[in-house]
Amino acid sequence: MKKIIVSVTNDLTTDQRVEKVCNSLHTNGYEVYLVGRLLKNSVNITRNYATKRFKLFFNSGALFYAEYNVRLFFFLLFKKKDILLSNDVDTLLANYFISKIQHKKLVFDSHELFSEIPELVHRPKVKKVWNSIENWILPKLKNNYTVCNSIANYYQNKYNVNFKTILNVPNKKNLENGVFPFETHQKKIIIYQGAVNIGRGLELMIETMQHLENHLLVVIGSGDIYKDLKKKTSTLKLNDKVFFLGKKKPDELKKLTPLADVGFSLEEDFGLNYKFALPNKIFDYIQAEVPVIVSNLPEMKQLITTYKVGEVIEYRKPKLLANQIKKILEKDFSNELKEAKKTLIWENQEKKLLAIFKNAK
Repeated sequence: MKKIIVSVTNDLTTDQRVEKVCNSLHTNGYEVYLVGRLLKNSVNITRNYATKRFKLFFNSGALFYAEYNVRLFFFLLFKKKDILLSNDVDTLLANYFISKIQHKKLVFDSHELFSEIPELVHRPKVKKVWNSIENWILPKLKNNYTVCNSIANYYQNKYNVNFKTILNVPNKKNLENGVFPFETHQKKIIIYQGAVNIGRGLELMIETMQHLENHLLVVIGSGDIYKDLKKKTSTLKLNDKVFFLGKKKPDELKKLTPLADVGFSLEEDFGLNYKFALPNKIFDYIQAEVPVIVSNLPEMKQLITTYKVGEVIEYRKPKLLANQIKKILEKDFSNELKEAKKTLIWENQEKKLLAIFKNAK
């Protein structure tokens, strides 16, 4: 049985992509060991495979990344393994050094265009460091995959290295209906689920609610601007129309999503990472048979155009967006959603994933 050590810099709790990858590898005969970090608010996790979380002195900034990679290096050095799976550039240094020192196969999963994330756009010195790591290591890698074709093409053009695309789609799900913790009074439900951070179109959507009667906005998730958005909601006197449910476990979330009438993913074009975004919440909406309204960005637009499960936003202005949402809610996307959800599932991506590990060089 081949042993794979999988590394991430998060606390393992909410990383659904990594969990799906690990489950697929475990189910198909690999011995999996998942490594991350332990935070103060981390909850206990139970998986079908081994897990390890480092308790670190530093949890942000350069010192965090340095400490994590040093800890990871020595952990990997003394553990038996056949294959290393590095998730994103922030775990790559330790994995790359070990792969070279011990002649182990290295697989790289790029969850995003790391050097182009919004946090680095206005920090040229920090961005230069991550770019230098990419420029040095990525051209040498042989077993790579990422979340969408645009990022795969970007890396291939920049580094002349092959990247496969493994979409971040959910497992096949049966519809389960839960109950919202508030009265809906047969109003139309607009849902957002995911990170509550800048550039996700949440401010726009809250302002749009001023122009929508008999509609409710439900925000599920947490992040940097969570408190700011709640304050904005109060300032606009929209507390009876906008509800914040915080972070929910996947099992809870899959019961709430089907209750919505439309889901949105209105990311702004904040650099290449957002421009090439194909958020997994879009696939979760489709799996819940909820039509989608998305930004006019390449990957999202391509998905909507191909599967016809919603619409691309026409204008980023509250009143005009409100009118478009009203029109979307008058349309029937049910047949297209039922067909799309058969295709856009992890079970169909798993075959490509396993081929990468089977043929790892």
